[in-house]
Amino acid sequence: MPIMAKEKKSQWDGFSLKPRKEMPEGLWLKCPGCGKTLFKKAVEENLNVCPECDHHFRIGAEERLKYLVDEGSFEQILTDMTTADPLDFKFRGTSYKDRAKAAEKVAAGREAMLIGKAFIKGRGLMLAVMDFNYLGGSMGAVVGEKLCTAIEKAMEESLPLVVVSSTGGARMHEGVISLGQMAKTSAALAKFDDHKGLFISVLTDPTTGGVTASFAMLGDVIIAEPGALIGFAGPRTIYETIKVELPKGFQRAEFLLEHGFVDMIVHRKDLRSEIARLIDYCGKNPT
Repeated sequence: MPIMAKEKKSQWDGFSLKPRKEMPEGLWLKCPGCGKTLFKKAVEENLNVCPECDHHFRIGAEERLKYLVDEGSFEQILTDMTTADPLDFKFRGTSYKDRAKAAEKVAAGREAMLIGKAFIKGRGLMLAVMDFNYLGGSMGAVVGEKLCTAIEKAMEESLPLVVVSSTGGARMHEGVISLGQMAKTSAALAKFDDHKGLFISVLTDPTTGGVTASFAMLGDVIIAEPGALIGFAGPRTIYETIKVELPKGFQRAEFLLEHGFVDMIVHRKDLRSEIARLIDYCGKNPT
């Protein structure tokens, strides 16, 4: 009788004898607001807002422009301006210049702010959008120079100025030079105010540090997105410094509205319409 090879028995995994297919990465994400697992594409189609609880996800400058301005209307200027690394800064063996180069690969531009002329529902304006993807949206000499240029252009063309902030504050890599941008941008906005210009400041999650302590809170109208973290020192910094846990909701947009630090909270889907309405109301839409 011939000897037959033993058949290899399949191992039953409890569901199927077929090999399991791995779930492709990046299809799902967890909402920090409600904790639910969401289909990433559905969230993106909803302007990166959770369809379950309306949590506003952080977005970069590229997405912000896509959601905010009329299609194809943004005319960017000063695109090649980059830091000169004035302090020859190094941290943990990595130079500031190397960190800046790496940041360019994940950000929308070569710095933490994009500026240019744009249209929102047909209303012309000067727009400055900060990009948290570039070194946490930190403000250095280039950001200060770009914002001041946007202010000057707005005055020259009698355009309203809209600034969208998303930042961790002043850039430590530039030391006191970055702190100097607080005074520089504030002085430029004072000149813009003397010129009777309209400045609409939009605060998104997060807006903290030296940006909050300067131009972000100087708007004629200050708009915040729902749930945005807005303050000088963030909760983690405060805890690590003085070991105090902040109350729930403290430094969030709703708390600031209640205490008079912002004028309104506007859902991302309504931001275009609200900015257009404010421009019309204030009579700053040039013919």
